[in-house]
Amino acid sequence: MVTDVAQELAAFLRNRRERLDPRDLGLPERRQRRTPGLRREEVAELAGISVDYVVRLEQARGLRPSADVVEALARALRLAPDERDYLFGLTRHRPPHAGERATAAPSLARLVEDLSPRPAMLMNHRYDVLAWNDEMARLFLDFGALPPSRRNAMWVCLVHPRMRELYVDRDRVLREGVAHLRAAWAVHPDDRLLAGLIAECAAGDEEFARLWAAQDVRVGGRGHKVLRHPDVGLVAVEFETLRPVQDPDHLLVVHRAADERSQAAMDRLRARDHAE
Repeated sequence: MVTDVAQELAAFLRNRRERLDPRDLGLPERRQRRTPGLRREEVAELAGISVDYVVRLEQARGLRPSADVVEALARALRLAPDERDYLFGLTRHRPPHAGERATAAPSLARLVEDLSPRPAMLMNHRYDVLAWNDEMARLFLDFGALPPSRRNAMWVCLVHPRMRELYVDRDRVLREGVAHLRAAWAVHPDDRLLAGLIAECAAGDEEFARLWAAQDVRVGGRGHKVLRHPDVGLVAVEFETLRPVQDPDHLLVVHRAADERSQAAMDRLRARDHAE
């Protein structure tokens, strides 16, 4: 059954309003309540909007509330995160950034380990590396040897001596990485850590500054890279990027050998490290 969006928004707001217990919100007791839950006047007061506006929304009069009003209604109605996102979706707005997890969820960290022998890592939208397995450390870089504040894939690509020499097609890799970072910045314009990273990279690296000024935007989920590994020579890898449903700002990147020669090189690297 196809549902009209305005009608669905009206029904959803009424439903969530009627589910609330006024006592849970510290509202004064009133003897006569003809309907369950909150009154429209109470929702309007909690959200800081007019009663007439709430009435028109619940009567599906074709209004499209602003993102600020949607956020205020979500708070007033005590919506759960998924319900809040649903309300933003109904009103054709993107939910504002609600806070970034600074560490990997334990289940995701275990998944990264379980993906061995595939090199895998978990990053957030800033390219901060939150988790990685041993294969990732052998093939690319042991992020555990870096201070936590420097475990950032963009920063190490620009600055770390090993990473600067690792990619055969470094120009393309860096260009695509900067384009992805610009797309992330558009979604998280208020992220001060992200803004600080961009400012630091632009001030310290002319190539990054040039690429950022080009304003290219790209969200690449899969691709191909050729590595110049110092121990096993050239290694061609393919990668796939996945987003966890409960942490959609996180990126799970899984690598695999692109050909038999590269697989043999990765096997040698793994066998050598196990022997040590």
